[in-house]
Amino acid sequence: MSVDQEFSGQVAIITGAASGIGNSVARYFAERGARIVGVDLSDSVTAAMAELPGGGHHGIAQDLTAEGAAQKVVDEAVLVAGTVDILVNSAGVVLLDKALELSERMWEATIGVNLSASFKMAQAAGRVMTDKGYGRIINLASQASVIGLDQHVAYCASKAGVVGMTKVLSMEWAPQGVTVNAVSPTVVETPLGKQAWAGEKGEAMKKLIPVGRFAQPEEVAALIAFLAGANAGMITGENILIDGGYSSV
Repeated sequence: MSVDQEFSGQVAIITGAASGIGNSVARYFAERGARIVGVDLSDSVTAAMAELPGGGHHGIAQDLTAEGAAQKVVDEAVLVAGTVDILVNSAGVVLLDKALELSERMWEATIGVNLSASFKMAQAAGRVMTDKGYGRIINLASQASVIGLDQHVAYCASKAGVVGMTKVLSMEWAPQGVTVNAVSPTVVETPLGKQAWAGEKGEAMKKLIPVGRFAQPEEVAALIAFLAGANAGMITGENILIDGGYSSV
């Protein structure tokens, strides 16, 4: 069965695109005709973009916590691709420790990557989108945005912040044709996720999820693509859980 070309002619910036969820999202959009500008801390992002279906994709190796990095990325995307239609903020870190033991470095790094960099990317892309009267921004939050998890104080705070940010941006930019939503997965079976949740730890976690399994990267990508599509124009300011019912029990 052929894949539709819903995003043909559109340009999508995807952060964290070299691996994991970000790479799956990049491939999902590329298969449907989008031109991808992939951003990642790793230099491997250029090779990862070259492996995507279609053509004209572009990789940018960039530390998004650096001063001026977000505007630099968006300016480069506009230079090489002409515009920005979609932004997916997928880059993130998970640094865990008990609240009494968490170091200042771990707190600052978590907030810096997960929240501050996501806002700066949205702000820079939002300038392009609001100016032309169209755009779709999807922020990767987490089930940790709505529930507490042991040793996740910095992570939960950063992802709850992403949801709050999403709501404000959606309100401010809706009149200019820009929707802003968040997607909040449970554990996702990326290569890193499989490694981190292998064995008894993973099996115990699955028992807490009513559907009895973890999410697949393609499931997360499909939800993000729906929110980025033409049929989702009336959905904005939402935080959509994709957690198999974990947060509902």
